[in-house]
Amino acid sequence: MCGIAGLIRFDGEKPERAAVERMMARMEARGPDARGLTEAGNGLFGHRRLKIIDLSERGAQPMLREDLGLTGVFNGCIYNFRELRGELEAAGYRFYSESDTEVVLAAYHAWGDSCVERFNGMFAFVLHDRERNGYFAARDRLGIKPFYYHETPGAFAFASSLPALLAGGVDDTRLDPAALHRYLSFHSVVPAPNTVLRAIRKLPPATRMRIDAEGRRHEEIYWTPSFRRDPDDGAGFDELREQVHDTLMKAVKRRLVADVPVGVLLSGGLDSSLVVGLLAEAGQTGLNTFSIGFESAGGEEGNEFRYSDVIAAEFDTRHHKLQIDSGQLVEHLPDCFAAMSEPMVSHDNIGFYLLSREVAKHVKVVQSGQGADEVFGGYFWYPPMMDSATPLEDYAELFCDRDHTEMCEVLMDGYLGEDHSRSYLTQHFEAADAEHPVDKALHIDTTVMLIDDPVKRVDNMTMRWGLEARVPFLDHELVELAARIPPEMKVGNGGKHILKEAARSVIPAAVIDRPKGYFPVPELKYLSGRSLAFVRDALNSEACRNRGLFRGEYVKRMLDEPGKHITPLQGSKLWQLASLEIWLQTHGL
Repeated sequence: MCGIAGLIRFDGEKPERAAVERMMARMEARGPDARGLTEAGNGLFGHRRLKIIDLSERGAQPMLREDLGLTGVFNGCIYNFRELRGELEAAGYRFYSESDTEVVLAAYHAWGDSCVERFNGMFAFVLHDRERNGYFAARDRLGIKPFYYHETPGAFAFASSLPALLAGGVDDTRLDPAALHRYLSFHSVVPAPNTVLRAIRKLPPATRMRIDAEGRRHEEIYWTPSFRRDPDDGAGFDELREQVHDTLMKAVKRRLVADVPVGVLLSGGLDSSLVVGLLAEAGQTGLNTFSIGFESAGGEEGNEFRYSDVIAAEFDTRHHKLQIDSGQLVEHLPDCFAAMSEPMVSHDNIGFYLLSREVAKHVKVVQSGQGADEVFGGYFWYPPMMDSATPLEDYAELFCDRDHTEMCEVLMDGYLGEDHSRSYLTQHFEAADAEHPVDKALHIDTTVMLIDDPVKRVDNMTMRWGLEARVPFLDHELVELAARIPPEMKVGNGGKHILKEAARSVIPAAVIDRPKGYFPVPELKYLSGRSLAFVRDALNSEACRNRGLFRGEYVKRMLDEPGKHITPLQGSKLWQLASLEIWLQTHGL
């Protein structure tokens, strides 16, 4: 896990070294162990390293293989790199390190653009290909690793974070109306390639990109999950349940690949508890597990320690519990917003931020249960869609924070435009490789919402502390299997039915059959005290007024009754407005 950056020129000018240095400095937390900078054709590649695999200097980046004509920068982990290395060695390739990065270079040399289809892992990388006089970049199937870029006439800049690109120099900082609409309506999800800034884009997940010597780009999607079922596949529930267990076990074991210890973020829910149980089943002992809790507020409990304690005791883990005084939240929020590559509204950003700070004192790699709800149908909006005659409308009503009518009350005319959120949902539902209404919802949640909300949140907050997070539920083979399972086997029994049944041979029933919980931070849902003052200061600031983004009467209505305006997903509309404004101010926009 690292930070990559670069600047490529196509106009004969030399890339500015200072610009790449600034981008690397902005990403120091992503790679605190080492740094490197080297020329790559008409560009400069920079790298910040977090040492996880091959801790020696032989694994340093940017990595040059002169004999292959390749220079590359890589962020992530290829879990099957040793198997691929063996295949490449049998084909005559030699290796000089024990790193997965070198395997990526050799795999590209051997198999070209299709190399990414052989990788099991999370990744974002850029290679300079001397023979083809161009560049090749790719992002993993589920977008676990970020890739942002900025194009100007004659130049292409890229980085692992949006703020790093800003540090490198971006003159156009206008807001993107389509992204704003989706942020405020589509539950703060801004799908690729958009970001909240017009001039900065992100490479979509499961996409590879080639850039030629003149700067012309060509992108290609290399993977998408199919939610259609083979009518000749007669697998029943019991067989599919065993497949889920076995495939998830493989995913968990793959994510032990490291030259440092691996821990687990243990929330106390089914998903993270199952990861702990499977690791124990695989023979792991002395596992470090970590939980966080807050004070109760608004009648909602602020921790799930009673469940994480059950798992810690059952599997004899080295358990660490972090209890946070809600009064301390505000003092940490500014740095939490500084860690966000894009504005994010979920209350548990601060939870992951504080938990990661504690975890990084003990380990450099953790596994997390993120993604199970989107992959196995765990959210409350799936059961009502089982018999839906109007899946798009029903999904929007259950998921979206605001309809376009309310959006007209929120944004000033200059930022409003058309109903960008509904048009995006319509396009995606029509194009999804799925027929059943639930499958259409699962498709957009797995390939879009998951990537630009929970996955981004975990990456940003863990990497703020130089911590690598691995997500076994997003193993692409597990995602493909789950997509083929009939929806009734997933959404039944309160959601994640088949996953719960697969878990019964692994973890205690008390955790499986508990009421569904979320990462609770009640203080930021029912805003009061210091957190409300923090929000009020941002929305009443001169910077906010001068921006002319929100309508004053709407903001006043939110501030007058801060605990009343709750979204269908049980978030705070007021916190959503404030989060956008605070992020913009934090990053000097």
